[in-house]
Order: sequence, then structure tokens, then C-alpha cells
Amino acid sequence: MKNTTKIAVLLIVFVTIISCKQQQARMPISRSSGTFMKESVERNKKLVAGEEAKIDSIIKSNPQIKYIASKKGYWYHYETKNETDTLRPKKGDVANFDYEVKDLKGNVVYSEVELRPQTYVVDKQNIMMGLRHGIKLMRKNEKVTFLFPSHMAYGYHGDNKRIGSNEPLICTVTLHDFKPETKLKTEN
Repeated sequence: MKNTTKIAVLLIVFVTIISCKQQQARMPISRSSGTFMKESVERNKKLVAGEEAKIDSIIKSNPQIKYIASKKGYWYHYETKNETDTLRPKKGDVANFDYEVKDLKGNVVYSEVELRPQTYVVDKQNIMMGLRHGIKLMRKNEKVTFLFPSHMAYGYHGDNKRIGSNEPLICTVTLHDFKPETKLKTEN
């Protein structure tokens, strides 16, 4: 009986020593294959391609208008161009502008009268991404029409009012004036 007790104690000690080895991390039961992200990327590529095709058809249907492709992924043309001024709004400047928003069929979503007047501190206030970039291309007293794909407009979310999800837009912007932020503070 003493031998079986010694054997049992030794067996317990041996099992304890073996089980005290450093444990390895277990593999998760379910693994993510990344298919959701791949599908999302493909869906977004198709969405952008479809929107760009619609915008391209607008551009081609108006051959008399010279549209310019921006580096940011939208198109624009000048309705009124200021050839004399060279300055453009930069970060911190306060821009005064009016604009109108239409869908790609030309239906007015927000009229200029509804939206006027607009005062925007360049790159320091939150406005539609396309306008944020577009205003910095303009000079005083210019009127520019922008064709924004939805990712440069209100994106997937829309504006919770009249602009729906993934809706490309036409925005006609008139930049009346802009002043450096510091000048504006000293005038007040």
C-alpha cells in the first residue's frame, strides 16, 4: 500500500510538472476571412464607377462646356471667370459665397435663395468635402459649377433631409469675397 501511495504521489507530481509548461495561445474557433471588406471594396468601386459614368454622360451631352477634372475626383467648369485676381482662399480665410444644389437630372434640391448667405472659415469649419476643396480653387466674383460624386458630397449618409444616400450632386457656387481671418477680427 505504501508503494501505491508513493506511485500515486509521484504520478501527481509528474502530471503537475508536465501541465505547468507554458501554454500556447489557442486559435480562435471562428476566423475572419476578410470577405466582408473585399465585398465592401467591390461594392464601392461599382458605385463610384456608376456615378462617374452618369457624370461623364452629363459632360458629353454638353460639348460646348469645357469641364476640368480635379485631382480630388470631381469635375467643374467656370460660368464666370475672374482673370484679373490671382489670390484664392487659403486655410483660415473667411469666404462669403452663395450656392445651389441640384441632383444629376438638374432638379433643384436646395435653391440659392434657401442657402444664402454662406460664411465659411476655410478648412476650419465642417462643410461638404467637395465644397471644401472647390472653394479653394476659386477667385473673388467667380461662379463655378461642380459635379460631385457622392463620396465628395454627402456620401453614404446623405444630409438627413433632401439629399439621399450615395447621391452625386451638381453645385453652382458664387464666391463673392474672402478675407484673412485676422483682418476680419480687427474689423469687428
